[in-house]
Amino acid sequence: MKKTITPKRKVCFVITSFIHYSRSILILEELRTRKDVELYIIVGGTAILSKYSASSAYVRKILEQDGYKNIYELHFNLEGDDAIVKTKTIGLGVIEFASIYNHIKPDMVVIRGDRFEIFAAAIAAANMNIPIAHIEGGDVSGTIDESLRHAITKLSHIHFTTNDEAKERVIRMGENKDYVFNFGSPEVEVVSKMPLKADRVNLEETGSGAKLDPSKEFLMVMYHPVTTELDKIGENVRTLLNAVHKTKMPTIWFWPNFDAGAEQISHELRVFKEHVKDHRIRFMRYLPPKDFIWLLRRTSCLVGNSSAGIKETSFLGVPVIDVGTRQNGRLSSSNVVKVGYNEAKIVEAIKNQVKNGRYPVSDIYKGEDTAKKIAEKIATAKLYVQKKFE
Repeated sequence: MKKTITPKRKVCFVITSFIHYSRSILILEELRTRKDVELYIIVGGTAILSKYSASSAYVRKILEQDGYKNIYELHFNLEGDDAIVKTKTIGLGVIEFASIYNHIKPDMVVIRGDRFEIFAAAIAAANMNIPIAHIEGGDVSGTIDESLRHAITKLSHIHFTTNDEAKERVIRMGENKDYVFNFGSPEVEVVSKMPLKADRVNLEETGSGAKLDPSKEFLMVMYHPVTTELDKIGENVRTLLNAVHKTKMPTIWFWPNFDAGAEQISHELRVFKEHVKDHRIRFMRYLPPKDFIWLLRRTSCLVGNSSAGIKETSFLGVPVIDVGTRQNGRLSSSNVVKVGYNEAKIVEAIKNQVKNGRYPVSDIYKGEDTAKKIAEKIATAKLYVQKKFE
């Protein structure tokens, strides 16, 4: 008798930002090593724009160095800072994703998060009857991200949430409970399993601004646009800059993501860097995962509005100041202190958090073998296209 050979499942993994890559590295590794998966990777968005990452952090370069094959670059981001530009980018993204899907002909598309580029990837796949696996659905937060996240959920077929509350929301949205899984947060697993970097990060090789010794006490700032508050972005980032400056603590400040309003933030950072001569801030692009986690483990306090201040830090116990509304509603641990755009209150909150020091490790986003379980479902789950409201 002839032996029946089961064809490999052709899986297309979409990466449109460096952060999404760094949070997915363990899942990618699991998929690559499975004998029943043929892995394709699409890299686009800010993940291929040099202005958003250090030269050592180019996603395609890292993937190729790690031995990944079948890597495709997709260029569809339009230059500009207005909401209309981001909206047109979604439209162009739908066209480009449709073309590359038609070329690859995947059995499944894997996407994560809530960014507008990912929305384009989901629209194209859904309309081409390609099953979608979505990571990180069901969360609650501020900005347009929440609307896009839930819209992506309704376009997707398999759901990997990061916590039980999010899982229940996805089910309440009418998704089939047999296809909704909470295996924990992939980014928390990356932090927990990433080998400790032996050498310290050499900050003189990247970034600009003040010199900083990472072996001593320092702050980290990750601050992104709030797309529903574009009229206040300039004022809000100046308030945060002034507050951080007043602490007189050495600070690593990462440039914002590509959302509408990012250029306004970048403008304020440049003006500050050029005109405030005695500041102690070093401005940075995104770094390779090991370097970023090495710094995150050692910072005295993370300030800003990034989800890294909610998820990764919950496991590390890093003190966090969550500024503004961007992460409103997200499940958070006791290490997070929320504060509005009040300079004096931000300064006070930072000083109190630094004085408090490390918090107990939280398991609110922790799973067991998260990447392995996600990869297993991606590879073996029975696929379907027609959705119905459960």
